[in-house]
Amino acid sequence: MNTLIIFCLLVALMLTGMPISISLGLTVLTFLFTMSQVPLDTVALKLFTGIEKFEIMAVPFFILAGNFLTHGGVAKRMINFCTSMIGHWYGGMGLAGVMACALFAAISGSSVATVVAVGSIMLPAMVKAGYPKRFGAGVITTSGALGILFPPSINLVMYAIATAGMNATGPDGQPVSSASVGQLFLAGIVPGLCLSFLLGVTTWYIARKNNYPRLPKASWGERYRAFRESMWGILLIVVVIGGIYSGKFTPTEAAAMAAVYAFFISVFVYKDLKLSDVPKSLLSAAAMSSMLLYIITNAVLFSFLMTSEQIPQAMAAWMTSQGFGLVVFLLLVNVILLGAGNFMDPAAIVLIMAPILFPVAVKLGVDPVHFGILMAVNMEVGLCHPPVGLNLYVASGITKMGITELTVAVWPWLKTMILFLILVTFWPTLSLWLPHLMFK
Repeated sequence: MNTLIIFCLLVALMLTGMPISISLGLTVLTFLFTMSQVPLDTVALKLFTGIEKFEIMAVPFFILAGNFLTHGGVAKRMINFCTSMIGHWYGGMGLAGVMACALFAAISGSSVATVVAVGSIMLPAMVKAGYPKRFGAGVITTSGALGILFPPSINLVMYAIATAGMNATGPDGQPVSSASVGQLFLAGIVPGLCLSFLLGVTTWYIARKNNYPRLPKASWGERYRAFRESMWGILLIVVVIGGIYSGKFTPTEAAAMAAVYAFFISVFVYKDLKLSDVPKSLLSAAAMSSMLLYIITNAVLFSFLMTSEQIPQAMAAWMTSQGFGLVVFLLLVNVILLGAGNFMDPAAIVLIMAPILFPVAVKLGVDPVHFGILMAVNMEVGLCHPPVGLNLYVASGITKMGITELTVAVWPWLKTMILFLILVTFWPTLSLWLPHLMFK
């Protein structure tokens, strides 16, 4: 009954148009004031301890790095490099768009930043080269979602924060620790590469079927020059991932290094970002970080309420008593997350759903790292379908296409993503192979 009351109140507040962060906070405070004996000083203490985690500092730093890169000409040079390598294939500019999105996602950690940076350059170029606007929009909208899966994914950091320190036990009753940011970053690499490949295959098939234009084949000299110009941006992947797994610095310190490095190459190497524009980038990053940190703060309260009322444990016990197996649970999780993607943004979904579903998943034998990647892929799909798919709205602003028309345009790639979601859900080795290899 308590579970039903909490969720009905939360949904009712969100249906009024109230921001999700405020809806979370009001739900928790209303329940605690009227139906709980939890002391309010405990709530204040939980708020403070919940947001003083060192990992949370990675969020504003990665956002700042993404802002510098978006306005610093890095995307333009990566697109030139990708086009020089595969532009002569069927749908070459579309394939270059997928490749550029994958590379930019791996240095920005943000899907929206990827769509803006790559799409604002790539989409007009594709239309000018003779590609249908729908084709270009479908490629960039879906490929931009790779920012959620590739490290340094901000959403994977959110998942680690949301599940850190939770009281979860495995099928044998033994405590199970949550996944670290480093494990999640490593786990996202192979699925990210696989999804990039599948989106590329879809792009190539559609282009070949419709005989879309192909660019002249670039010489090796042109390819080398394009690589040399984009090298400083690509090196950021080495700085972040290499630094974390060589033990030079933690994921949070890697985020700070990424911000400093992005500032340096944007201002002093490429010189596309003027020093006078830096305050604007800082303010933009501060605004985005404040919004996310406010959601995190209220999500911490919501997680505290879930824990104090023993709701995840009750759900796990109920599912076990009903005879729900692992397959049924994973199918239910996908349905719930895809449904939530219809009216919530990815950060809010992770921060609300992860504390609820994580203990149940672990109780049924799901690896914490695998579950984090499963949630990330669900968030990718949610970004690309209406009514609140953020990538759709960003791409709509760039292409001047309506949401309905854009939804039709992304459908072939969206089907590919849904099939990939099924693969990730029921083949955990895809997510766990690399972390197990590195952390064994």
